[in-house]
Amino acid sequence: MNVVPLSDLVEAVVVEALRKSVPSGAEAVVRRSEFADFQANGALPAAKKAGRNPREVAADAVEAMAGDLFEAVEVSGPGFINLNLPTKALWRQVAEQGAGVPQAWAGKKVYIDYSAPNVAKEMHVGHLRSTCIGDALAHMAEAVGAEVVRKNHVGDWGTQFGMLIQYLEENSGAEWHEGISQLNALYKKAVRVFDEEAEFAARARDRVSLLQKGDESTLAVWRELVDVSARAFQETYDRLGVSLRPEHLAGESTYNDHLDAVVDELLEKGILEESDGAIVGYVEGEKGPDGNPVPLIVRKANGSYGYGATDLATIRQRSIEGADLVLYVVDHRQALHFRQVFAIARRAGWLESCRPVHVPFGTVMGPDGKPFKTRAGKSVTLNSLLDEAEEAAGRIGIDAVKYADLSTSRVKDYVFDVERMTELQGNTSVYLQYSHARICSILARAGEAGKVSTGIVMSAEERALILRLDDFGRVVAEAAEASEPHRIAEYLFTLAKEFTAFYGANPVLKADPEARGNRIALLEWAKATLAKGLELLGIEAPDQM
Repeated sequence: MNVVPLSDLVEAVVVEALRKSVPSGAEAVVRRSEFADFQANGALPAAKKAGRNPREVAADAVEAMAGDLFEAVEVSGPGFINLNLPTKALWRQVAEQGAGVPQAWAGKKVYIDYSAPNVAKEMHVGHLRSTCIGDALAHMAEAVGAEVVRKNHVGDWGTQFGMLIQYLEENSGAEWHEGISQLNALYKKAVRVFDEEAEFAARARDRVSLLQKGDESTLAVWRELVDVSARAFQETYDRLGVSLRPEHLAGESTYNDHLDAVVDELLEKGILEESDGAIVGYVEGEKGPDGNPVPLIVRKANGSYGYGATDLATIRQRSIEGADLVLYVVDHRQALHFRQVFAIARRAGWLESCRPVHVPFGTVMGPDGKPFKTRAGKSVTLNSLLDEAEEAAGRIGIDAVKYADLSTSRVKDYVFDVERMTELQGNTSVYLQYSHARICSILARAGEAGKVSTGIVMSAEERALILRLDDFGRVVAEAAEASEPHRIAEYLFTLAKEFTAFYGANPVLKADPEARGNRIALLEWAKATLAKGLELLGIEAPDQM
């Protein structure tokens, strides 16, 4: 059932009342308040438009709302309007099991580009945030009605593959078919030889040329490298419990056939230019520390293509396919790159109906407050972190890692601390999962709720819990619009605390029949909302713990 949230009903009544006093387009934003059930701010901007005193406008609106939806309405401060709802209206929301999520993105096609590991390399700690944040954004976009297209833009092309394939060719006994770990070790050896031996480097570059020209024996090895890597990636995604699947893989190689056409079009339009044999693009205002313009290199002087070309081809293709919104979940260090790509794509006319957004995120830090590394200074593999979490807390340890990532504002760094992540108290997934399991246990003993009575007295804790539950749809919609999963995490943590306060002050199993029925229904709503919120974050909601 898609029940209208109470805040939407309140907002509609407030706007109608304000327009009776100030007809010229009065609006209002209604929010929860510590002073009342809701507070509306619409009188202040309406009064400014009309050149009137805000408190007078608010007083007129209060008078116009008399006998309407509210139990009490009053002017507060410089012109805010405080509104309290009658008990029966709140119990009615419980009977109808609350509010659905507004379908604000219905009809939109949203591409979400996330995770993006490199073929022949193990996923490392840096992939944790992109994968978890991107997957949560996909769930959130679907919740608000969008058609979501997941894209895993893996690095599967370029010089590094010519180098690795040449090394494998010259070291035929090298074992790598068993898995990504062996392949990763061989890749590091190939890099070392490439850096130290000029003759090998020359042969590796020739191999790149063969790869780009479609040499079948070279392509056969490349396909096997991709296949071994893809299987390893999927094992990690399954372990993390994210929704990425093999069909979402869209490596750089996907766009090989488009690169020449992209460069030709941009040269013809005068957006790219030649510089020392390379093809580059400049974006107004983008300068380096030395004050000189920073070019986006699209084609190198040797004729090979880099990330600039691939990303331009990608955004062009997504626009052709009808994307309304494209979210690139990539760390903050790539901000300049995406500003350049978006600006060039916009000048080319590719973004008339497609809006690209870089969704940056901070770094996972070690206990020393520095980016997480091994003692040898190397990147920590993602699976080693998940091993640590499982050793500490079993399967829910991985949920704890995901929640710690998602409950942090994505633009901030955070410290990876398994002990803190798996605590039963505080803002952790364990606390939320325990709250859900506790509600399930109570409901299992309570039985059916029966009919909700809208005429009985309501406690302060019941009121607070109902209003919080009713706010779920608004929180999800705003979190999706801002690409901020931590807003949902904060909401769920507050909801779990308000459930605890409610249950501590209001008996359920031993309550009189009417109160018992209402409270059972309220707990059913709380259970469903906790489960849905955790689902949006990609976290399990167990019935038992």
